[in-house]
Amino acid sequence: MQPLMNHLWPDGKLLGIEWSVWKMLGWAGNATFFSRFLVQWYVTEKRKQVVVPQAFWWLSLFGSLTLVCYSLHQRDSVFIFAYAFTPIPYLRNLIIHRRYKDAHQDCAGCGRKIAPQANFCPACGVQVPKPD
Repeated sequence: MQPLMNHLWPDGKLLGIEWSVWKMLGWAGNATFFSRFLVQWYVTEKRKQVVVPQAFWWLSLFGSLTLVCYSLHQRDSVFIFAYAFTPIPYLRNLIIHRRYKDAHQDCAGCGRKIAPQANFCPACGVQVPKPD
């Protein structure tokens, strides 16, 4: 057991990495940012069509904010610039998603939510009245 620990944790460094709170924050940001691809892949496979779920944008936002905090701490201008502006499209996509979701209306026939551009309810076939 000791030789394995010496190999994994030589000189007090786990896998050769000197760990700190900031290093853990940076790795957490990377893990969060990477996990968005797993979420997108899973939902796409499940629906058998390319889908970018809302969770993708939340993970993108939190991952990039975490990484920009880490890069500010590191004072690495390349790393800072790489993540400083990425929250803008992530926030915009979340706003668009919210507005689209809020624009859905209830079907008069079955009560299910209907997409704003729908002419008929996909569940029961009732025609959707268009707002004046």
